Amino acid sequence: MFKPKLFVLFSKMTKDQILKDVIAGILVGIVALPLAIAFGIASGVSPEKGIITAIIGGFIVSFLGGSRVQIGGPTGAFIIIVYGIVQQYGIEGLMLATLMAGVILIIMGFAQLGSIIKFIPYPVVVGFTSGIAVVIFSSQINDFLGLNLENVPADFLDKWTLYFQHFSNLSLETFLVGLSSLLIIIYFPKISRKIPGSIVAIIAATIAVQVFDLNVHTIESRFGTISSSFSSPSFPELDLAAIRQLIIPATTIAILAAIEALLSAVVADGMIGGKHKSNMELVATGIANIFSPLFGGIPVTGAIARTATNIKNGGRTPIAGIVHAITLLGIMLLLGQWAKLIPMASLAAVLIIVAYNMSEIHIFKRLLKSPRSDVAVLLTTFGLTVIFDLTVAIEIGMILAVFLFMRRMANVSNINIITREIKDIDEPEDENAIQNKMVPEGVEVYEINGPFFFGAATKFKDVMLRVENPPKVMILRMRNVPTIDASGLNLLSEIIRDNNKRNIHLVFSGVHEQLMYALTQYKLIEEIGEENIFNNIDDSLKRAQELLTEI
Repeated sequence: MFKPKLFVLFSKMTKDQILKDVIAGILVGIVALPLAIAFGIASGVSPEKGIITAIIGGFIVSFLGGSRVQIGGPTGAFIIIVYGIVQQYGIEGLMLATLMAGVILIIMGFAQLGSIIKFIPYPVVVGFTSGIAVVIFSSQINDFLGLNLENVPADFLDKWTLYFQHFSNLSLETFLVGLSSLLIIIYFPKISRKIPGSIVAIIAATIAVQVFDLNVHTIESRFGTISSSFSSPSFPELDLAAIRQLIIPATTIAILAAIEALLSAVVADGMIGGKHKSNMELVATGIANIFSPLFGGIPVTGAIARTATNIKNGGRTPIAGIVHAITLLGIMLLLGQWAKLIPMASLAAVLIIVAYNMSEIHIFKRLLKSPRSDVAVLLTTFGLTVIFDLTVAIEIGMILAVFLFMRRMANVSNINIITREIKDIDEPEDENAIQNKMVPEGVEVYEINGPFFFGAATKFKDVMLRVENPPKVMILRMRNVPTIDASGLNLLSEIIRDNNKRNIHLVFSGVHEQLMYALTQYKLIEEIGEENIFNNIDDSLKRAQELLTEI
């Protein structure tokens, strides 16, 4: 359970795959550079601290982690919590809080809490993620428009009030640099997807500012030179009073790091068809968060965008993540002096795109059509994240979700695979029991009993992953599902997409009026096809037989 993935895979690595991993690692390292700098600056620390975090975090997460392809480093999710800690407790406070978070993560990992994280309801995750995106976007307006405001308040409403009051300060040169960078990032992938648009935008903006001598703030004018060397490790002063003050921020960092790391690992598993070790991933992330602040870094977690970039470029083992860290180290040592010329408006454009990608607008809109209880959790978590504080948002969002969960649960839900070889759980007198039906070869029936809430959705997914020989037709029997929440609907959407990729036909059985309404509101009807939805098992089996003859 606690053996790092690198050591599990080491004896199975081929020269061909190692070469692919090295190339992927170099490319991810190049992509990670502007993001690391941008995340460092937006978090209220100097740019090199973002790079240091990516180097140390990237190396440790890959070397000791439980995922084949996870890329560790600073992420946008930490910006608002890190910025708040720096403003209130200073850099020393951030170092101590990050180190404490690392210890908490290690404890969570050895306590085998990795699997528990996946029970966090989907509306809570989307709510605070979208809220973080709004806050990140808001924090970049000053640099993007060139308002030149020195003391921008952390509070969302105060921040926007100040922006509107000083909108007349807008610098046209700065705005054009930022807008040009934004357009390049958006549209360059249509020309080439091999070179990241963010790299092209930053290089073009930097050259333009230098050649035309534009009056635009750069990293150098704001922060001075970027250090091209590692500082010697220093341990923060352990003070009991400070530890008491920082325990809540440290816990927030730990929870956020755990959620981000495991979500990224799950996404990566779906892309490569693998399975990560969640508890080992938490331990590795914890160790990374202990070492990062010792060298002046900020919190570390799994980075979904960089992990996806790694996979798309052929990375399949932790070697890629290690090479990514070494690449960043080389860039910092050899080319750090040139990075100071990057315009702040261009970095703001990069973070605006990061915020947009984090916002998951299409998912947010979709969740608004979920059951009212889920909408309440989503909007509450989102509103608290934006207006108040991320810590408060997660706490209250989780409490709301737990109460709603308790209300929904009349009894324990259970999921069973039902085939001809497995005895059906229905009572013998039930004429619709699957044991009394003829199930064609190549067809499997999955029965869901009880509310399809976020916990049951996770159990169902685990059952699906245990199927060794996928069927040609899958019948999802839902006659005993009285209610479904947003997590269940989202999981159904994932199952539909996965089945389409694997050429497995999906047929629904026992879909009553309330379920049909939920599927329609979530716009799953078009994905499923009305011809594949029935209210009884007999019609579903007939449809399965038709599909088998068409294959």
